[in-house]
Amino acid sequence: MKYVKPALYALAGFAFAASASAQTVGIGSTKAGAVAQITATISKAVSEHAPGVQMRKQTMGGTQQYIPVINAGELDYGIANIAQYYMAVSGTGLSKPTKYKNLRLVTTMMEFTVGLLVPKNAGINKISDLRGRKVASGFKGAPLFANITAGALATDGLTYADVKKVPIVGLVQHWRAMMEGKIVTAIAAAGTAWPKRIDAKVSGGIKYLSFPNNAKSLAAMHKYFPKTKWSTVKPRKGLTGVNRPVTLVTYDFMLFTHKGASAATVYNVAKVMHQRAKQLKQGGPLWRSYRSTANLAKNHGLAYHPSAIKYYKEAGLWKR
Repeated sequence: MKYVKPALYALAGFAFAASASAQTVGIGSTKAGAVAQITATISKAVSEHAPGVQMRKQTMGGTQQYIPVINAGELDYGIANIAQYYMAVSGTGLSKPTKYKNLRLVTTMMEFTVGLLVPKNAGINKISDLRGRKVASGFKGAPLFANITAGALATDGLTYADVKKVPIVGLVQHWRAMMEGKIVTAIAAAGTAWPKRIDAKVSGGIKYLSFPNNAKSLAAMHKYFPKTKWSTVKPRKGLTGVNRPVTLVTYDFMLFTHKGASAATVYNVAKVMHQRAKQLKQGGPLWRSYRSTANLAKNHGLAYHPSAIKYYKEAGLWKR
């Protein structure tokens, strides 16, 4: 028995040393919603499979809050839709006039496809039918959605001046406002839970409006919501509100870091994002479109971190 305690002490010492040698990195997140779900899934996979790396969520008010913190090197990772990320590195839109030049991509992840929901029985069949109607505005807690709404209106020749603006703080609040009849339209991703919830509350149910599927309307959208594309979405089980083929807007979600991030850590994070796709997809329906293919290193004309490039080249995923 006299050998047992020293052995236990030794094991404890080894465990402490291993813990002490692990590098803890943070990933910017929101308290709830899609961003929180995605960052939780990434953090778990990286902490379990990236050698010597523990990733922890750092909760902030939104993407626009953690972008400058990551750019300054005070936080290592974050996720963002490509439109918001592009605005940050180009110093346009929500980030104007500041260019966050230190940001670098690690992985291109899933796609989101979103559109405008309206009540089926409201007599609204195209975007221009929203003229004079009550539409959410402001979005102080989620400013990107004011941009998406402005872009959506612009696709059919409208601006916020053509609708009745109803000030709303955040995304969830505007969904609830539609349920309560305070506004006639809401932004929602196809196949997610909120269209189903809204459909159950709105008399007669809801439907997606179809965007005009042409280059002119997409250019109008890009003034407010850049680096996006049109997608034709057909009815299928689980797509509440898609009762006919509709044109919705699709955009990529990105994992990013800063140029001064640890080379070894970025390499291992990129490796996890490639090799642990099956585990990541178990993170829920938000990961449905995630693929462990060359799409992870998709060419957006935006800079990737050199260590991510190194991994993707070794894995045969870098196609340029």
